[in-house]
Amino acid sequence: MSSTELPFSAAELVQRLLTWYGRSGRDLPWRNSRDPYRIWLSEVMLQQTTVAVVIGYYQRFLEHFPTVDALSAAPLEDVIDLWAGLGYYSRARNLHAAAKLIVSESCGVFPADVEDLQKLPGVGRSTAGAISALAFDRHAPILDGNVRRVLCRLFALQEPPRSSSAEKLLWNWSEQMTPTEHVHDYTQAIMDLGATVCIPRKPLCSECPWNAVCLAKKSGLEDQLPLKQPTKKIPTREEVTLLLNCRGLYLVRRRPAEGFLGGLWEFPAITVPDGERREEKISLLCGDFGCGTATDLLGQIRHVYSHFRLQSDIYRIEIDDLPRIAEGEASWFSLDELKKIALHGAHKKVLGVCLGLQIATRK
Repeated sequence: MSSTELPFSAAELVQRLLTWYGRSGRDLPWRNSRDPYRIWLSEVMLQQTTVAVVIGYYQRFLEHFPTVDALSAAPLEDVIDLWAGLGYYSRARNLHAAAKLIVSESCGVFPADVEDLQKLPGVGRSTAGAISALAFDRHAPILDGNVRRVLCRLFALQEPPRSSSAEKLLWNWSEQMTPTEHVHDYTQAIMDLGATVCIPRKPLCSECPWNAVCLAKKSGLEDQLPLKQPTKKIPTREEVTLLLNCRGLYLVRRRPAEGFLGGLWEFPAITVPDGERREEKISLLCGDFGCGTATDLLGQIRHVYSHFRLQSDIYRIEIDDLPRIAEGEASWFSLDELKKIALHGAHKKVLGVCLGLQIATRK
C-alpha cells in the first residue's frame, strides 16, 4: 500500500467515529467554547499532562487570566507560580511570550491559519492544527500522542512512530482522514478515541467504532503497536542541596526566567562533577552565605528528567541570624509557605525529606 492510498473509505470511518463520539465523547470544560484563547490554553496544558490533572489548573488559570490581554499584562513570575505542579514549565514561559506577541502584533486577535499559529512560541504543528480546527473549523490535521497511537494501530504501522519515515506517513494519513466538514467534532472525537478506547496498554477494541477495519486488530498486533522507541542511556548528575534554616525559615532562590526550569524556586544547590568530593562542594556552597559548613546529612533524593537523572545529597545547617544576601537573589519561607510556592520537582522532594524529618522529630 502506498502512502497515498487508504485501504478503506475515510468518509465512512469519519461517520462511524462521529456517531460514537455523539454518545461517548467526554464532557470537558474547554469543549463548550470556540474561544481560541481557551482552546490554545487547554491544548498547551494537555501537552505531556493528563486531562484529570489539567482541569483544575485550567479553571484556576482562567480565573486569574480570563483573556489573552490579562495573561500578556501579568508578570512572568505570577504565571509560573500559578503553573506550579503542572510540570514542563517552558510551556508557561511560552504561553506568556505568545500572549505578549498576540497582543502587541495583532491587538489580541488569534491567527486562524496553521502556518501563522506555528509562529507563536510553544505551538507546534499538531497544537496549531488543533487550535485551527477547534476554534475556526479549518481543515487542519493533528498528530498528538493519542492520534498518533490510533493511526499506528489503524494502519498497523510496524516501525518506530517517531522515525522520520513514520512521521511522514502518519501526517499523510492524518491529513487524509481529517474531513472538510464537521472538523471540530472529528478532531475532538479522534482525540477521545485514543484517550478512552485505543489506550496505550490493553486497548478496548470491542468498544472501538473502527475495530472492523483496524489493520492491527485484524493482524493480532493491537497489543504490540505502536512499537516502542529505542531507549537511550540517561546520564546521572550529582549535586548537593543546602537547607539553610534560620529560626524556622528556609532560604530559597528563584532560577533565572530563561533556561532550564526557568522562574522556579529551589534551595541552594551546586553540582558535584565526577571525581570531586561532595564535602568540598557543600563547604563552597555554605561559604556563599557566610555560614559554617553543614555537616548534617539529612538524606538523598533522586529525580528523573527527560535527558538526565538527578541525585542530590541534602545537608542542613541552622543559624541564628539571617545572613546578608543581595536583594532579589533569595527569599526566606516557613515550611508551610514552601508548600505553596513553585519549587521545581526535584526540590519538592527535598522539601518532602525536610517535612518528614519534622514529623519524625515531633513524635
